[in-house]
Amino acid sequence: MSEKTFFEEQTASSKIKANIVSKYFPSYCKIISKKYMPTSIRFTDLFAGPGIYRDGNLSTPILLARDCKEDAFLKDKVHFIFNDKEHTDTLKSNFYEYFPEGTFKNKPFFANRTVGEDTRVKDYLLKNTHVGKNNEHPTLLFIDPFGYKAIETKILAQFMKNWGNEIFLFVNIKRIHPALENDKFEDLMQNLFPTTLAQVRIDRRYKLNTAERISLIIDCLGKEYEKILNSKVYYTAFKFKEEDNDATSHYILHITKHFRGFDLVKQIYTDFANVGTIFDGINTYTFDSKVIKNEIIELFDTQSMNIDKLKDELLESYAGKQISAMALFDEHQKTNLYSRSHYSQALRKLVTEGRLKSTFTDNVSHQVAVLISNYCMLKFK
Repeated sequence: MSEKTFFEEQTASSKIKANIVSKYFPSYCKIISKKYMPTSIRFTDLFAGPGIYRDGNLSTPILLARDCKEDAFLKDKVHFIFNDKEHTDTLKSNFYEYFPEGTFKNKPFFANRTVGEDTRVKDYLLKNTHVGKNNEHPTLLFIDPFGYKAIETKILAQFMKNWGNEIFLFVNIKRIHPALENDKFEDLMQNLFPTTLAQVRIDRRYKLNTAERISLIIDCLGKEYEKILNSKVYYTAFKFKEEDNDATSHYILHITKHFRGFDLVKQIYTDFANVGTIFDGINTYTFDSKVIKNEIIELFDTQSMNIDKLKDELLESYAGKQISAMALFDEHQKTNLYSRSHYSQALRKLVTEGRLKSTFTDNVSHQVAVLISNYCMLKFK
């Protein structure tokens, strides 16, 4: 599919991708505002598109703004910054048709700059938006280029230095995977893997199959941010399968410095994944449009397998201990892909099996045995 025809008809995968980002941002804003109330909270899309596909389906800018419009706080705080070299005028027209000027306190900004060439884009990403200790414009950046030419990891990592800044990065693995072995793309790959390119090329040769090699590439890309920033970074991938075969098409990679963003994105991913996967260090949250088109029966109940695996990990880590459900979750979830709902199910199952006792301290009658809350105390046997 060429760049010019991409916005003709929205695929199922594109719809899921847009929904992941549009559902994440409002909750991200609420998390930010609990820590500090900034002047504005920005959503920046560097490849925004026209906002509406020719088949009438809405893409990320309109979907996200529609959700924000329904919340008085978000209408007052969010600031949309949309860039697209080809579709700016169309996007602006479509946006204001849905949201007339004045709908949002902060007037949306529309630009048609070429990412990777226009220095104003680089300057924007590198700008320090702090006033004193506080970031007055924390930003969720969505970068979905057609390929990988505009991805400069060092610049994106510098953008992450501002408190609260996060990234959703579209990763076209179909192009990156072969480009790693093609000298013609050396400069582009160096921009993508500025500190680990040589090691990535060596390590991928020792992986047994394509799935392991792709997982290595995604993992190394995430670790680039940790190395450049010299701090803990949580990076979480969501995989999309091809529309017509079982190969991997692309990923969305979410990058944050805070464990609460890591918690949130895993729950969002849980809501949109439709393929059961075991979190074994290679597989991750996955969407396959073929599951929608055809009735596919999975041979194994991977959801239950993940819950049982998590149960065993919790029993091993917390045997004989007493801790609140929230403290356990905050401590343990930082190290794995399990979402909040996985923990709730695993802990409730342990109570049912008699291997865990739960007690609520809020004097409220609850219908479930465990809630991820400071009021839910857990005692492991």
